Amino acid sequence: MPQPSQKDGTHPVDEVLPPARLAVLSLQHVFIMYAGAVAVPFIVGSALKLDFGTIALLVNADLLVAGVATVIQAVGIGTIFGVRLPVVAGATFTVVSPMITIAAKHGLPTVYGAMLASGVFGLIIARPFAKMIKYFPPLVSGTVIAIIGLSLIGPGAGMIAGHNTGAKDYGQLSHIALGLGVVALIVIFSKVLRGFLGQIAPLLAIAVGSLIAVPMNLFHLKGVAGAGWFGIAAPFHFGAPRFDAAAVISMCVVMLVTYTESTADMLAVAEMTGKQLTDADIARGLATDGLSAVLGGCMNSFPDTAYAENVGLVQMTGVRSRWVVAGAGVVLLLMGLVPKVGAFVAAVPEPVVGGAALVMFAMVTAVGIQTLKKVEFRDNHNLLIVAVSLGVGMLPAVATDQFGNEVFFKHFPDWAQTVFGSPITITVILAFTLNLVFNHLGADSPAPEGEQAAPAQDGTQTRPAAI
Repeated sequence: MPQPSQKDGTHPVDEVLPPARLAVLSLQHVFIMYAGAVAVPFIVGSALKLDFGTIALLVNADLLVAGVATVIQAVGIGTIFGVRLPVVAGATFTVVSPMITIAAKHGLPTVYGAMLASGVFGLIIARPFAKMIKYFPPLVSGTVIAIIGLSLIGPGAGMIAGHNTGAKDYGQLSHIALGLGVVALIVIFSKVLRGFLGQIAPLLAIAVGSLIAVPMNLFHLKGVAGAGWFGIAAPFHFGAPRFDAAAVISMCVVMLVTYTESTADMLAVAEMTGKQLTDADIARGLATDGLSAVLGGCMNSFPDTAYAENVGLVQMTGVRSRWVVAGAGVVLLLMGLVPKVGAFVAAVPEPVVGGAALVMFAMVTAVGIQTLKKVEFRDNHNLLIVAVSLGVGMLPAVATDQFGNEVFFKHFPDWAQTVFGSPITITVILAFTLNLVFNHLGADSPAPEGEQAAPAQDGTQTRPAAI
């Protein structure tokens, strides 16, 4: 549970930690999110058969924009940008499939033209979208937060065992042992260590896991020597942006999905930190996501969203200072400008990062369960709402091919695959709609004599409760 504000009146979210401690905690956030952040440019680049140099350019651009967006989210810019919470921004996986499809048909200039347009669209709708927060009571937000963590367990397992279940080296015992060993180390360090050392348990586990990986021949530093000390790609590296109507619509759908995911993550962080969010706070956070798409369209990058693994890290460590995340944003920005630094972090073996990420993803689900504890489940349909939302929402996450690609909706139109291919989007749509149907429609009807309408713990008026 969040602790009360400090005696001097400063909320823990606004606390500025000592420089050394802040630096280490910031680095921990970077290690937790790095694998997910660079996965998007690697997946897109590999699918489009781009050369290693071009993929490296995408990675650096991705880190640069993610760093800028993270700093803005934590620090804020006036009344326009930044939720001012410990929220780390990174490339959204929702964009992968549309980018590959658009690039294959029209080329990368069309991709970035559509991304620019979707960013402008996002900036326009940020405030109206934020006003929907009143329809995200604990029943809805808890269910969505839970699905965010659950849907990421698969990618976490892929980091440990491999991304292709049909490959001969999939599920090597040594890789699984290494990944689960990191999980065990996090548990041990969290139990044994106290204070600051306990707060950096995931980072310590990653460090020890990386040392163990050296004699296993999994930690390769060859790429570090070949990486440059400074480098940044020119804006519109792939040419002037082009605008295609279907591509723009597709990327605008991605923006709506991104906003849905970010809203749930921001609500989760607010729940953990004890910081009350207003519509204006949410709007500034969403506007930053829209700004990241505009920057991504110019700088050969990707639209960003709040990263769920870092949400889990906030819950696990109890460190709620937004300045820690601002420091992580500065590190990401520097990594985007200094390829050699990024190459070193990229050398950390996937099973090591996967073990830590697995705990962070599951921690997000635990936060969702904690949020659902506030909901009344007796004499109503709330349990059904959670069950249907989670059950249908998990379909695209569990129905995948040997490469981990969603196949449940593969015969649907491209636009439908973009929407229904995301467990988060399906869950939001179902939880939101079912909550309206069961808990809002007809909720204002007068109570029979001798009874009074009792407010449900999901923030709505439910059926009358007998006195």
